[in-house]
Amino acid sequence: MVSIEEALQIVDSQEVKLNTRELALALAQGCYLAQSISAPFDMPSFDNSAMDGYAICGAGQAFEIVGEIAAGDIAEKALKAGQAMRIFTGGKVPTNATAVVMQEKTAVERITLHVQEEVRPGQNIRRRGVELKTGQAVFEPGQLLNPAALGMIASLGVEQVKVYQKPSIRLITTGNELIAPGQPRREGQIYESNSFALMAAMHDQGFYCEGKTHIRDDYEATEQGIADALANCEVLILSGGISVGDYDYVKPALEANGVEELYYKVLQKPGKPLYFGRKGNQFVFALPGNPASSLTCFYIHVLPLLQKLSGAQESGLPRISLPLAEGYEFRFKRPTFLKAHIRSGEVRILDGQGSNMIHSMALGNALVFLEEPGKYEVGEAVICILF
Repeated sequence: MVSIEEALQIVDSQEVKLNTRELALALAQGCYLAQSISAPFDMPSFDNSAMDGYAICGAGQAFEIVGEIAAGDIAEKALKAGQAMRIFTGGKVPTNATAVVMQEKTAVERITLHVQEEVRPGQNIRRRGVELKTGQAVFEPGQLLNPAALGMIASLGVEQVKVYQKPSIRLITTGNELIAPGQPRREGQIYESNSFALMAAMHDQGFYCEGKTHIRDDYEATEQGIADALANCEVLILSGGISVGDYDYVKPALEANGVEELYYKVLQKPGKPLYFGRKGNQFVFALPGNPASSLTCFYIHVLPLLQKLSGAQESGLPRISLPLAEGYEFRFKRPTFLKAHIRSGEVRILDGQGSNMIHSMALGNALVFLEEPGKYEVGEAVICILF
């Protein structure tokens, strides 16, 4: 058995092969950059107006209006002392402009502009290069291409980027007791839910499962199902069948398929019977079958591997420290991930902490991580993992 820190270190220490591909910006959301990007020009590339108003030259309260500048107007225009031009947001500020006065602070009488505020030199002017200078580094490899990053790259005139290719993933669920939702349920049967939760968690984090299979508790079927999946993926995730029961065939079936065990069992709750292995450039996680355990293990242990295989800079989910909204008595002897809900800057540990209970996890938005048994008081800071 390994500690949580040891398990995460084993994953982090794996040498991986990163593949790249060129993608149009419209298709690159959620991918990670595989190239450096620097500014090909100053940004903004010209002095421009931050709002609709009037560009003025000089000091005073009255100016002669001598023209108009719309956004996209590329003509070179200049002002003399005492002159003003109507200008719109994004419009190129004329040469010699002292400032831009917002239109709400002005009054116009025929061709005379009356300024109704004290003007500061440079106000409401976005100066050339104030955001980026030509050649300045914008993004490095590993940058997540979120909406803002894609907008930033598009504003530089770039239409496609080199990204790290995300790993192909397959999912296998196991168990005689499991049936598909929508099927008639008999006594002793359970609707299979882990594949839906795990695939949704993958998608939510920017990953895609290319196929899922359900296998009954049969050694030959399990061995063949693993072989078939490994022929078509880089990461195989299994749910169930990894404990020590008479019908838990996953571990020996993985060994029969040439998968090298990197660790088995983690000192944590929930999710102790967790397996991580490798076969060449392929990786395997075998997760516990209990729904809350399975999803917790995905967030804590599987996600960092998927991110690593995708060239990401980050590893795992964000963690913050927040005060408890209510006191909590922690009695477990193992480090534990507790389902919780964050609201108004505080976190409350929820009822329903059983490893089979996913309802409370659905009502939460975080996991609270506690290591030491004891009474935790209201307002005491605890580690929160945000999902």
